[in-house]
Amino acid sequence: MDLLRSLPLGLYLEQPQTWLHKIDPRVKFIWLMSFLTTYTFANNQWRILLVVLLVLTTLISGIPRRIWQQPQQMTGLLLLAFFVFAIGCITPDGLGLHYHPRLPAHQVVAAPAIANPTVSVSPATPQIAQTKQPQGKTYSYTLLEIAWLKVTRRSFDLALRLSTILFTVLYSTNLYLITTAPEEITAAIESLMQPLNKLKLPITEITLTLTLSLRFIPLVLEEIQNLMRAIMTRAINWKKLGFKSAVKIWLVVINRLLENLLLRAEQMASAMTVRGFTSPNKHRVQWHDLKLQRRDWVAIAILGLFWGVRLVFGNEV
Repeated sequence: MDLLRSLPLGLYLEQPQTWLHKIDPRVKFIWLMSFLTTYTFANNQWRILLVVLLVLTTLISGIPRRIWQQPQQMTGLLLLAFFVFAIGCITPDGLGLHYHPRLPAHQVVAAPAIANPTVSVSPATPQIAQTKQPQGKTYSYTLLEIAWLKVTRRSFDLALRLSTILFTVLYSTNLYLITTAPEEITAAIESLMQPLNKLKLPITEITLTLTLSLRFIPLVLEEIQNLMRAIMTRAINWKKLGFKSAVKIWLVVINRLLENLLLRAEQMASAMTVRGFTSPNKHRVQWHDLKLQRRDWVAIAILGLFWGVRLVFGNEV
């Protein structure tokens, strides 16, 4: 259960301060959204490029090896993505999808008989002149077939899509949380959502709720860890208990977890009340001083180049 402490959710690396830490959180948030959105309708080369960019960014950012080599970090996600890719490749023709005709069976019209059996012409489709295939280029739907192992073009494409999107979505978000403090995240989101104030939306309340949620996630993981340790130290023999007794024990554990979480929430509310916090509009909290530096403008320029390459070379064909 100690692995709960190193989960990506709610984890922030305070030391050492890398150059990723020093970039404006708004710029990093836009980069994160770019990674998550440019994946859609992209070709496989662009999907692989996103994975390579994330790996290279981690290696050159100065994040300690003990961080990204953990099972929940880059190494573990790469291994998981590889297994997903391997399983997807050997799965029969893209997870066994079956196609059905558009028309019902009783509406399918058979082609009329032809006097000359050596010539076959489809009445529904026009005749197309046959063209010679270029020499040396042959098309094969099956990429690899060894005994029971068969990899087709469709299964390979689907496996590549699943593995790359799994790594891109999880690790890009994880990298953002590692290098950005919760207060910086909320300040960046509040700054980017300022135009919505014209629609009279409670932007400040939303950002405050987000900040409290990010602070509350480690508390939830800590309570779960403490309860699991308490169960393990009692050495309960689950096989002798039976189904009903095991359910009763887990209900007690869940009840205790909810009580502890409500107690933690009450303590947080009391701490805010003692500090004079009445409402977000009256008690203004300065989360983070946001100022664009030279490195931020460089990151924005690279982001523009990133989108340009995506629009020119990354479209799906």
